[in-house]
Amino acid sequence: MSLASLAVQLLNGLASASSLFLISAGLTLIFGVTRIVNFAHGSFFMLGAYVAYSAGTMFGAYAGSASGFFAAALVAAVGIGVLGALIEVLVLKRLYPAPELLQLTATFGIVLIVRDVALALWGPEDRLGPRVAGLSGVVEVFGRAVPQYDLFLLVVGPLVLVLLTLLIERTRFGIVVRAAAENRVLTAALGIDERTLFTVVFALGSFLAGLAGALTLPREPANLGMDLGVIADAFVVTVLGGLGSVPGAFVAAVIIGVTKALCIAAGTVSVGPITIAFPKLTLVIEFVVMALVLLVRPTGLLGRPAIVAATTQVAAERALVERPGSRSALVATVLFVLALLLPLAGDAYLLVLATDVLVAALFTASLQLIVARGGLISFGHAAYFGLGAYAAALATTHAWPFPLAFLLAPLVAALAALAFAGLAVRMSGIYLAMLTLAFAQILWSVAVQWDALTGGSNGLIGVWPPDWLAQRTHYYLFVLAVVAVALAALAIVAFTPFGYALRGARDSALRAASSGIDVRARRIEGLAIAAAFAGVAGALFAYSKGGVAPDALSIPRSVDVLVMMLLGGQNALFGPLLGATAFTWLADLLARVTEYWRACVGVAILLIVSVFPNGIGGTFRLTRLRPTSR
Repeated sequence: MSLASLAVQLLNGLASASSLFLISAGLTLIFGVTRIVNFAHGSFFMLGAYVAYSAGTMFGAYAGSASGFFAAALVAAVGIGVLGALIEVLVLKRLYPAPELLQLTATFGIVLIVRDVALALWGPEDRLGPRVAGLSGVVEVFGRAVPQYDLFLLVVGPLVLVLLTLLIERTRFGIVVRAAAENRVLTAALGIDERTLFTVVFALGSFLAGLAGALTLPREPANLGMDLGVIADAFVVTVLGGLGSVPGAFVAAVIIGVTKALCIAAGTVSVGPITIAFPKLTLVIEFVVMALVLLVRPTGLLGRPAIVAATTQVAAERALVERPGSRSALVATVLFVLALLLPLAGDAYLLVLATDVLVAALFTASLQLIVARGGLISFGHAAYFGLGAYAAALATTHAWPFPLAFLLAPLVAALAALAFAGLAVRMSGIYLAMLTLAFAQILWSVAVQWDALTGGSNGLIGVWPPDWLAQRTHYYLFVLAVVAVALAALAIVAFTPFGYALRGARDSALRAASSGIDVRARRIEGLAIAAAFAGVAGALFAYSKGGVAPDALSIPRSVDVLVMMLLGGQNALFGPLLGATAFTWLADLLARVTEYWRACVGVAILLIVSVFPNGIGGTFRLTRLRPTSR
């Protein structure tokens, strides 16, 4: 690695860090003040790029006008800021008292809607940005060419940092923002209008996301995959820097940008028989860095613990937990009998869809155990689903007997959870969620790049059940039996002494520990049990699809199962089945009707979140338990 190569890569890394800081600064402000886990922030970034593309045509940016490009970028940023304010007022404002996961569901619905809106307006093709006049050339650094536009971005990041610091440190608005970020309860007690403050902060954060998207356009074409592609990195920077800390976000962005640049500059290094391709680490290095930092500083580099009041919705939902009785057993029996009779309908596609629902229900129920019962928020539960799928697939491709290959799936998933849980249970809230996301993303990166073992991006194919399960009806009945037993086992676990101990640790870890409960041990055991059941779901999935690909470990898979859990009801006994059925059926139905099915699913999610904030199952239970007047 020459000095020239290192210098060029560092400059490229700092330019990327500058762009990443722009979007992360907006996300930091929004989460620091509103405590909204805003998955839609990546959508605002994507829209900023698309709007700048269209506005650039109007203002002459593609005709070589530098002023036209910057005017287009400003229009895009302002437009996205206004859009963010409208979404906050119309959708998110009523969700502030709600649990974080419910807010996440709503913002994921917005992601689906925005992506299809972009598809309708700009089409599926990538939209190439203009070369900015005066910044389209290169500058020689140690004999190597560095784009002038990258050097321009090097200035933009620190400039935005200075402006935001002045705004937050030297203005009354900034004082209020800092107060709300540190203690929302005290801020409200002082008479500060939180509703207006949240709208302004959300608009400012959206403005920065739109600006980041617009300024990224000359380096990267606008495309429909930009939203989820950037939101994970933005979350990493936000959490790594410390929630609510803009300087922390800047430092974290620089660390991530420089680390990736060093990986590229290092190239492939051989030490004896071991060969390490450092450029491949760029897919996951930011998650590794974040995980290492959080283990040392659980609140991030410059973050401080925030004081947030518990929401009444959380308390109300937890109060509804009740032991299943004869009525629940009757409902479960009726559902099982109806499912047994489903093959008589003679519809092969219906059996495929029903199999998908059953697998998704088991996957969702495994997540419900640690989130609803244990209070451990996970953004990376797909890690165990994917591990189970890959374990069963690899064993099958190596001619293992089907029973052994199937049992290997929950074992591998549980062992991975045990290895990870010892570190994870030291954290809580969004920090734990991001650590689980990092774990899943690391495994996804391994699956993508380890071609010899996992098949790389193509995955593993030819993974079919044995002959006695080869017929679709037989495999459906097998899945039904496995899932029914697994769901019953999870329901029983939730109401054993272990389940009550897990719930006590969720409600008050200090009181649980003073009562003699080993909180850390119970949480580790809960994660292992949940992972094992997720591994079973992964194995069933692999055999039903004939293989497995890296998307089984991906962020969208983890988000989907969160959405299904919340749609069904976080604490509802039949919530996983209801949520999986609603989500799978709705996505399948709309996908066969319109190419904009994601937007329709997004609208449905927003309606359900608004009308049924406790989920479908939770709403039914509320109605049943509500006292009637005589």
